[in-house]
Amino acid sequence: MSSSSVAHAREALGQRLREIRLDSGLTARALAVLCSWHESKCSRIEHGGMTPSDADLRAWALHCGVPEQAADLIATARGIDGMYVEWRRIESSGLKHAQQSVLPLWERTRRFRAYSSWLIPGPLQTRTYIETLLAAIRDRRAVPDDLDAAVQVRINKQQVLHQGGRRFAILLEENVLRHRIGSEEAMAEQLGHLLSVASLPAVSLGIVPFTADRSELWPVEDFWIFDDAQVNVELVSAYLTVSQPHEIGMYVDTFTALSRLAVFGGGARRLIGAAIQALG
Repeated sequence: MSSSSVAHAREALGQRLREIRLDSGLTARALAVLCSWHESKCSRIEHGGMTPSDADLRAWALHCGVPEQAADLIATARGIDGMYVEWRRIESSGLKHAQQSVLPLWERTRRFRAYSSWLIPGPLQTRTYIETLLAAIRDRRAVPDDLDAAVQVRINKQQVLHQGGRRFAILLEENVLRHRIGSEEAMAEQLGHLLSVASLPAVSLGIVPFTADRSELWPVEDFWIFDDAQVNVELVSAYLTVSQPHEIGMYVDTFTALSRLAVFGGGARRLIGAAIQALG
């Protein structure tokens, strides 16, 4: 399973369907006969082994005597399918769509928390850094070339840093400062920009130094926490949405623990300055 979030969500839906079946008085075998299914299908659905189709859920609700619940069950199942989305699906029509797809989430979020062990996060990137990253994604994944439009969407999205009522807490591993993206000049510009953005009232920037004791918590996957409602994780192959409250809590706890390892203010500025100096 690509994520425990998907597995837990399927199990929760399966448990709900099992309760509906039990309330109806039907055995799993009897329901399978009514739906013209193999008798093992009910068991797989109820134990989270598969996500039922829209037709499956309509049949389940109908034969269990609760057809009015079908729409809600279908919406729940579609939400599970949306938790783990491959990049090739998101980017099938180009990178601009991938950038635009998160705009509603960003517009409704007031508290942003981000951790990165790979790259400087989008809102803190310069245009050149963005162009270099998206061009590499375009070429590596062989997606339609709408680079200029995609870059502009990401640039426009950075306006949230200057809009009132929003707070950004960003944590970076120190090696992010040393991963050169583009030329030395472009990277120096990016690090200088990082210093400027870190001075904004709405932004808190922490950097976990190389010297931090990682005995209890080592670098993890990059993630964004949107309020306390959703977590997004960028995997090599897919875009993962975490919506289970207990799992969101795990990411919040991890962010808090990483914050305790980080340096802020003057300590963060010194690390950025050292990275600039290392570029020569």
